[in-house]
Amino acid sequence: MNLFQKSAIALAMMSTAASASAIIDNDTIQLGVDDLGQLNVPGGAPSGTDGTTAVGLRFLPTGNESTSHGCLCEGWGVGIADTGVSGYANNSSGTANLTAVDFTSTASTAFSSVELTTGELAVTHSFAPAAETDNLYRVSVSITNTSGADINDLRYTRTFDWDIEPETFSELVTHAGVATTPSVLYADDNGFSNSNPFASRSAILGTGDFVNLGPADHGSNFDFGFGELLDGESFDFDIFYGAAATEAGALAALGEVGAELFSLGKCGSDVDGSGAGGCDTFIFGFSGVGGEIIVPDPTPPDEPGGGGPSPIPVPAGGVLLLTGLGVLGAARRFKKRKA
Repeated sequence: MNLFQKSAIALAMMSTAASASAIIDNDTIQLGVDDLGQLNVPGGAPSGTDGTTAVGLRFLPTGNESTSHGCLCEGWGVGIADTGVSGYANNSSGTANLTAVDFTSTASTAFSSVELTTGELAVTHSFAPAAETDNLYRVSVSITNTSGADINDLRYTRTFDWDIEPETFSELVTHAGVATTPSVLYADDNGFSNSNPFASRSAILGTGDFVNLGPADHGSNFDFGFGELLDGESFDFDIFYGAAATEAGALAALGEVGAELFSLGKCGSDVDGSGAGGCDTFIFGFSGVGGEIIVPDPTPPDEPGGGGPSPIPVPAGGVLLLTGLGVLGAARRFKKRKA
């Protein structure tokens, strides 16, 4: 990143301080984080192709922006199916029943703490560079039951609209891990969906798992059902945002963090994921959501043995290691709420 870009980012951070948002980066991946934990904020340097100054998810080596064009369609929601109570934050499709508790940031990290205005849940999103790879940011999410009663059916939704430069509004989207993640109640390519977990859903082109769906102006929506959450306890999991110059690089990054579920977005012309024409591959993934760890096949689909994201053979020792990790990932990760 050059001096001009650094200066612009610094000015942007100062200018957005009053609205409690931040533009953060690790010199490879840049995120625009709003106060309730959703992405897409104004005030960044002009992007690599279209010159937009709204920042959602960018790959700094090329300056390409991937989600803030057209609409600021990235967000999340949480809910309790027992009662139908929910809260959600999406700068495009709507925000409701969330109260900001705290928002802090540094040049490379951000932390958002909110609670349902009606009082049943507290949610934190902690954004920091992934230790395993420069190509990903990890968002550690914690949902705490503050309702005073046990919850039988906890819900969470994350919505993401891909708008990937230099071919903005014409993306190929891949989903992997939906079929092997029982907590995913529904997944489709509609990145314009309302982030309320109980909103109606309709796909643009497809649901579930798919490879290179499109090209179209679309994205991803994942609705999770995490089951029981006892009073005073928390459910924790991770979200990943990132990018790489090629699809193989993106899959390698996901392998480094043990992803269980992910969406890839890339230019409509970049079928083989080679990055030709300055087209990067962008990443949106999850771990700790009860799925199987995916060992992705980086071989391009048009090469012998290729086929995009799919499990590949690993040595027996690796199978044992991955099985152990899968059990850990599938286990419910609870912690007692601090007094």
